[in-house]
Amino acid sequence: MKPRVLVVDDEQGIRRGLERGLAGEGMEVVGVGDGVTALRAARTGTFDALVLDVMLPGLSGYEVLKQMRAAGVWTPVVMLSAKDTDEEQADGLDLGADGYVTKPFAFVVLVAQLKAALRRGETNRGPIRVGGLVIDRAKHAVSWEDRPMELSPREFDVLAALAGRAGSLVRKKELLVEVWGDEEVTSNTVEQYVGYVRRKLVAAGADGLLQTVRGHGYLVDVP
Repeated sequence: MKPRVLVVDDEQGIRRGLERGLAGEGMEVVGVGDGVTALRAARTGTFDALVLDVMLPGLSGYEVLKQMRAAGVWTPVVMLSAKDTDEEQADGLDLGADGYVTKPFAFVVLVAQLKAALRRGETNRGPIRVGGLVIDRAKHAVSWEDRPMELSPREFDVLAALAGRAGSLVRKKELLVEVWGDEEVTSNTVEQYVGYVRRKLVAAGADGLLQTVRGHGYLVDVP
């Protein structure tokens, strides 16, 4: 699966440029322009990294980062700022940023910091939260509205792969590669396990969370 990156910058030209550039680096990119929307998206835990500008409407980048960390969301964050003082960089790093790039910046420098943050994030990924669904990858546990759900290891992997890209379509072949890798399984096997997971979600009260987009793939819908 491509790493999923949230780009947050209120300057549309910079945001669009980063969306195109990072997509060219093989990343799935979602762009937003304000701090409130960024925090709401980041707290789902469905992104692998954030590129977060400091100066934002609604909430500053520092406040977004502070509230993320307070909520237990440890998604790697690379800060962007027009201010390049040592104090500014120290503030961001003290709040839990994984990198800091000053504007104007060289794209290759940002990509290098982002890829390094993504590598570190692989070893420290927090839980995925989508509405009432919480997937604790460290404990291999799933709950819906604080009630535990019993899933087999394979069912857990299927749900984590889909919820990890909440709001985005996941094609059947992509799911097959991520969950089964090089194992020789058919698309029918994928459908079977998605069915198992859907039935358990419905039984837990999460009817409609996991959707099938006929002819295309699957979607965990963000409430």
